[in-house]
Amino acid sequence: MTQQTVLITGASSGIGKATAQFFQQKGWTVIATMRTPDKETELTALDNVLVTRLDVLDVDSIHAAIVQGIEQFGKIDVVVNNAGYGAYGPLEATPTEKIRRQFDVNVMGLLDVTRAILPHFRQNKDGILINISSIGGKMTFPFGSLYHGTKFAVEGISEALIYEMEAIGCKVKIVEPGVIKTDFAGRSFDFNNDESMTEYQPSIDKFMSGMGSSVESNASEPIVVAEVIYQAATDGTDTLRYTAGEDAKVFVANRKAADDATFIQGIKTQFGI
Repeated sequence: MTQQTVLITGASSGIGKATAQFFQQKGWTVIATMRTPDKETELTALDNVLVTRLDVLDVDSIHAAIVQGIEQFGKIDVVVNNAGYGAYGPLEATPTEKIRRQFDVNVMGLLDVTRAILPHFRQNKDGILINISSIGGKMTFPFGSLYHGTKFAVEGISEALIYEMEAIGCKVKIVEPGVIKTDFAGRSFDFNNDESMTEYQPSIDKFMSGMGSSVESNASEPIVVAEVIYQAATDGTDTLRYTAGEDAKVFVANRKAADDATFIQGIKTQFGI
């Protein structure tokens, strides 16, 4: 079997970086993309890894990264749409530009990367698109209307893409991680609030406290997700959705089993809201 190549967005940290390292260890060539590749030191030291710039908000950079990857490795077999972040907070307290950025990064960016790789996949009649969703694409937490809105969109986009991807000999997969240790309260979490809106503050305090304790007790390491992404890329099945993390499996199973009112009450109870 010839060496295969994966392109990963958002590879500077967290899930993206762990995935780049894991595929490299498995003998793949890796195009590890990020907004500021000049700051990267670990991935650049690895054999068969191309670290290059790709900002999902910059369409030219998307096309340039794909062209560079194909020139260096000949073909791209798998694309992992991983770049993204979570904007939380009361909708009323969130400025329009923050709302737009959340959808531009998590939805429009994913669509632009997908559209850019499809001609290459179609020419080869081969390719796997792996979109990183979240358990937040199957259920919601308080104050997450924007983030969950984007991940519900990723789920719908990905499922609908099955039909046209099959027409060109390709597959689409969705990976749904639970809480990841590197994301909460870090670079991938953006909380918007206006403390003058006093009505929201007690629930916000309880939510933030509950999320903090959840991260400490239930969060998975990024490598757990990387292993599931690798499974999705290599198992040869038509499976669409893959959960990643023990907490993810529990949440998704509970959501399937409960009606809306029961599940929402359970979330409120969990956070003490």
